[in-house]
Amino acid sequence: MSGLLKTEICGIKMNTPILAASGTFGFGEEFEDFVDLKKLGAVMVKCTTLKPRRGNEGVRITETPSGMLNCIGLENPGVAKFLSDILPRIKDKMNVIVNISGSSVEDYAELAKFLDVDGVSAVELNISCPNVKDGGIIFGTDTKAASAVTSAAKKATKKPVIVKLSPNVTDITEIALAVESGGADCISLINTLMGMEININTRRPTLGNITGGLSGRAVKPVAVRMVWQVAQKIKVPIIGMGGIYTAEDAIEFFLAGASAVAVGTANFSNPKVTEEIAEGLEKYLQSQNLKNIGELIGKVEV
Repeated sequence: MSGLLKTEICGIKMNTPILAASGTFGFGEEFEDFVDLKKLGAVMVKCTTLKPRRGNEGVRITETPSGMLNCIGLENPGVAKFLSDILPRIKDKMNVIVNISGSSVEDYAELAKFLDVDGVSAVELNISCPNVKDGGIIFGTDTKAASAVTSAAKKATKKPVIVKLSPNVTDITEIALAVESGGADCISLINTLMGMEININTRRPTLGNITGGLSGRAVKPVAVRMVWQVAQKIKVPIIGMGGIYTAEDAIEFFLAGASAVAVGTANFSNPKVTEEIAEGLEKYLQSQNLKNIGELIGKVEV
């Protein structure tokens, strides 16, 4: 692969602007037999919380006509186990971005502080979670809460702070501006859309958690639209995600204003897809006589 795809996000040097999205790529090592991890921009590893989590009971995943619904429930071994057992194994294999989640502002700050260590390239705040100290309001749907949690994480770490936005809001740009004002170094979007499936024979929800996050091809037009809207309003870089399966999908996000993209649900059906998208993107740049990925970013004509 040539240098056409080399990029830098928040000071993180990347061989390509193609990343693996959190929750779909494990801790990276699970995909070593399929892709060269060094060729990826970064791996956004499985969400990490302060304490180990077993996740939700019952059915956690169901396929939809053009994607999937999931309610995994942030199952993970906890930050202590991640730091002692997992990070030492993976830190030299790729850029490691750790997705973190909490139920209070203090949780995010504590996690960011724990992860301010060698081998972690950045932290990504999953703010699609309820703030138990504020009546269960979702961090990512309230501008004040989103700004507060971003600011707390920034103060707790020297690492770049990426904030992952929830699409389940009235105006995505208001949340984007709020986290930017809170000190976000980068914004990633979109997280999953809330959905539900009902078994018509049992008349009960398919998922154990009743509702779940919709991802996959179905959400791509929503994601591209939101990336484009946010790109008009903020100055920090954007990592676009949502329904990316091909190089052509990724190119839409770059044209909309993303500086990098993360591939999620597609990894389940094609474990080599991240590398294939990078190769396709390189061919597209060559065909367009573009010298680097930067010449593509935000170039949609409206």
